[in-house]
Amino acid sequence: MLIFEPHIHMFSRITDDYERLALAGVRGVLEPAFWLGQNRTSVGTFVDYFETLIGWERHRAQQFGIHHFCTMGLNPREANDDRVNKDVLAILPRYCEKDSCVGVGEIGLDDQTKTEEKFMAEQLELAKRHDLPVLVHTPHRDKKKGFERCIAIVKEQNFPMQKLLLDHGNEETIKITRDLGCWSGFSIYPNTKMDPARMVAIVLEYGVERFVINSAADWGVSDPMMVPRTVVKLEQAGVPRSKIEQLVWKNPIGFFAQSGRISEQMLQQPARANLRETFDGNSVLRGQDPDRV
Repeated sequence: MLIFEPHIHMFSRITDDYERLALAGVRGVLEPAFWLGQNRTSVGTFVDYFETLIGWERHRAQQFGIHHFCTMGLNPREANDDRVNKDVLAILPRYCEKDSCVGVGEIGLDDQTKTEEKFMAEQLELAKRHDLPVLVHTPHRDKKKGFERCIAIVKEQNFPMQKLLLDHGNEETIKITRDLGCWSGFSIYPNTKMDPARMVAIVLEYGVERFVINSAADWGVSDPMMVPRTVVKLEQAGVPRSKIEQLVWKNPIGFFAQSGRISEQMLQQPARANLRETFDGNSVLRGQDPDRV
């Protein structure tokens, strides 16, 4: 079964993870722009990071046959930082024009401040101007309140619900989003957020319409293999293969296809993989013989 992983921070993962993902059937990944664990102090560091997402990181994925896409945005945690927030917003439009950028994100709320709300609203307008879907980070604390406020801001900006993916959902939030017409994302983690068993229960109760699942794997305790692991649990629970395929392949591609820059057809074949290729003179081999890798 082919898998499209719709939220994973490969910038913070080792190259071996790409190989593991490819072996598990992951044909494409979506990497949202993200917080790096500590706040950046100048806009130049964001430029370097964004350039990495559309450059080296895409190259690194291709060496293992994986298509790499990204979303660009000012994350809610750093939206509170007046050293960078306005300057980052000023440079985002040029990255929204890149071929591998299929949306705006992660935007949303974290500490649920007025400043976060302001920059979320401005980035919803950015997405409308570029006709891109939006990936929304919802708070890890007081999640129900955070979901409700994110939805209120989306409605205030008159942003189309079909282009909205509210991520990091759970059993409580699905009751809020189910009938809105937006998409619901569930992050499967080893010890926090959702786990495979809970996700199976949600699928058995609600189905898979407008659902996506992801690992949200990053620099913290997380597992890039959580989508393949959840596929196994869904199969063991008797969920039809066609429904699982919709959840992990057709749905995430369908959502980001609203950008006009990604399609199921382009992902049917693996990305071109040639370990001898370099990017700015650098390869993933680090001097190793490609015939022995």
